[in-house]
Amino acid sequence: MLHTSDWHLGRSFHRVNMLGAQAAFVDHLVTAVRDHAVDAVVVAGDVYDRAVPPLAAVELFDRALHRLADLGVPTVMISGNHDSARRLGVGAGLIDRAGIHLRTDPARCGTPVLLADAHGEVAFYGLPYLEPALVRDEFAVPRADHEAVLGAAMDRVRADLAARAPGTRSVVLAHAFVTGGEPSDSERDITVGGVAAVPAGIFDGVDYVALGHLHGCQTLTDRVRYSGSPLPYSFSEATHRKSMWLVDLDAAGTVTAERLDCPVPRPLARLRGTLEDLLADPELTRHEEAWVEATLTDPVRPADPMARLTARFPHTLHLVFDPDRAPDDPGLSYARRLAGRGDQEIAEDFVAHVRGAGPDAREQAVLRDAFDAVRADDTAREVAR
Repeated sequence: MLHTSDWHLGRSFHRVNMLGAQAAFVDHLVTAVRDHAVDAVVVAGDVYDRAVPPLAAVELFDRALHRLADLGVPTVMISGNHDSARRLGVGAGLIDRAGIHLRTDPARCGTPVLLADAHGEVAFYGLPYLEPALVRDEFAVPRADHEAVLGAAMDRVRADLAARAPGTRSVVLAHAFVTGGEPSDSERDITVGGVAAVPAGIFDGVDYVALGHLHGCQTLTDRVRYSGSPLPYSFSEATHRKSMWLVDLDAAGTVTAERLDCPVPRPLARLRGTLEDLLADPELTRHEEAWVEATLTDPVRPADPMARLTARFPHTLHLVFDPDRAPDDPGLSYARRLAGRGDQEIAEDFVAHVRGAGPDAREQAVLRDAFDAVRADDTAREVAR
């Protein structure tokens, strides 16, 4: 099978339209399916970048489905936290007949798509992104957090699998932040109750777990992997090798996996130094055709920095000012002081700054509940749209 995720159709990269690069990826995907005699394609969520995607993105998705169906290769897809599950799932029953299996309903987590090869049946369980506050009642869990709802969904998977013929192999598609995964700057925060990650052990009992959400391709265990996004969506992905997993399950469910590289529209480069150094350094010639993020360390902001940078690096997209200063310099930027800090930490620091003492445990819980409520409300509005 070919494991991919996080297409984010309709998303741009620092105002650069990525639709052409996304179409090139779809071409590459279809070619890989044909060239490697793939038996099934799995897409682990975030097909679109937002709940109401632009028409051009919908048309590209439609063409991708038609091309995969024309190859006669079954495709299993789930919705991610960026998708509108209801919109993506419209017509799922009809599309099923063409071999395109959309799994967007949390209630169907324990109902697999059954595919077969020479060794017998493989059960594909689609676990769409499970927003804890919205699915808590469906799974009858005592607390609305990621581990509780995902654990309940996997209990349904294991119960169904136990009732099937011995030797039935199993694949789970899930969209989640699993402990041990390395995030980037381009994933939307899914923290609930101060916790975003779930342990990899929550997926015990199945042969392969095709994960989506994190944009870097990574192996958590031999059986639990992220494919990552096929394209970069932030400069924090400059070191990523964008790829898909070509996964083979043998008769016993043993996993063999190979990475297939995705086409790169343009390399990324993160440059740092004074403006004059960046303009003069011969070592930077290799980045002149890259998309560039430049961090200027000049103690005083230079004149016309973007115009001067683009004369050498015409694809400079992001300019950051981070003067080299002592840590106690009062001019140290607010953004730099907050770098790497979460909403909860910033709020707690603000309380400490205002009254001279940080929040106690009860107040921390109030802040955490407030952030969770806002996050849940935002998700509910996306679903309603």
